[in-house]
Amino acid sequence: MPLSPSATRDLLARLGHEPKQFLGQNFLVDGNIVRKSLELAGVQDGDAVVEIGPGLGTLTSALLDAGAEVWAVEKDRNLHAYLTETLVATNPRLHLIEGDAVEQPLAALPIERSLAFKVVANLPYAIATPWLDAVLSGPLPSVLVLMLQQEAAQRYAAQPGTKSFGAISVFLQSAYSLAPGHKVASGCFHPRPDVESYLLNLVRRPEPFVFAPATKQLIRACFQQRRKQIRALLRDKLPEEKSAPWLARLTAVGLGPQARPEQIPVALWQEFPV
Repeated sequence: MPLSPSATRDLLARLGHEPKQFLGQNFLVDGNIVRKSLELAGVQDGDAVVEIGPGLGTLTSALLDAGAEVWAVEKDRNLHAYLTETLVATNPRLHLIEGDAVEQPLAALPIERSLAFKVVANLPYAIATPWLDAVLSGPLPSVLVLMLQQEAAQRYAAQPGTKSFGAISVFLQSAYSLAPGHKVASGCFHPRPDVESYLLNLVRRPEPFVFAPATKQLIRACFQQRRKQIRALLRDKLPEEKSAPWLARLTAVGLGPQARPEQIPVALWQEFPV
């Protein structure tokens, strides 16, 4: 069971640890949300699960109790030491490394376990998009259940034609379908954040589409000038012989070269020429 807010404060005091805002250290103190995370991910005995920023080990302990083998990465040295003494020492199914999750997005998960694994994580806002971008380069988890600030969750799930729709929306939705998630109130954390959160539930598509690095770079560049028409954006980025057939495809579906990046559907971005 997760620690109560008061027990969490007491443990942090004993550790001499002040939650670091820049690391997004808001510790989960609601058992229902822990159970919901495992339920959405369908965690079963023997599953390989990656966790990002285990903190005080609340979610980690629940994953281990469910029979999962867990690979976790923790950037905070004090919390890494605490988890090493309390959980790693008593559970051989926990593999914990100290490091940056953007540099180690799968927490050193071995290649032989990367054929079938899940991600269950409470993601700090500052690293959510770069971490997710790294994960989408593959190997792809079968399921991701991500605790996110609501703003980030809305951006990832955004549809074309909305202001929130961006490059990460394209990359993510090309590989994953959105399954029902769960709203999470700010009172489920200590310290209590100023924003609401959301459990985003992502299921890998039967035939996920993964963009090449060069294509991702060009799509990102287009969205960085999202108010410009796509024809103008591509003029100095691609030779006309490459861009012309794709712009013709836009015209065929009723958009045309005057469309802005946020108006273009995911499926058409998958045909983007590089």
